[in-house]
Amino acid sequence: MAKDQVIGAVVLVVCLIGIVVYGTLVFDIIPGYSLLILQLTGFIAILGILGIGAWIGWTMATTPPPKPIEEIEKEIEAEESKEEKQEASSTEQKEPEPSKAE
Repeated sequence: MAKDQVIGAVVLVVCLIGIVVYGTLVFDIIPGYSLLILQLTGFIAILGILGIGAWIGWTMATTPPPKPIEEIEKEIEAEESKEEKQEASSTEQKEPEPSKAE
């Protein structure tokens, strides 16, 4: 069996045990814990959802806005014209090679 398959089997067994334990606690097979387990489950679910929402809000609030498209286009055009000028000046600076007479 490959390592990934072993890890998958372990995860499967742990989750099945978790389902059985959770079901036992929720359906009050062991008296006195069902309300507490339901409250904890609801709290953890809401905590997760609102936590993700808070993280998204924090990311949006602290990320600087992108540059406007017009500014990016101007930068690209400036770079292209600069490259064209460099290419033109480099071709002008090359001296022609003398031709060989046979």
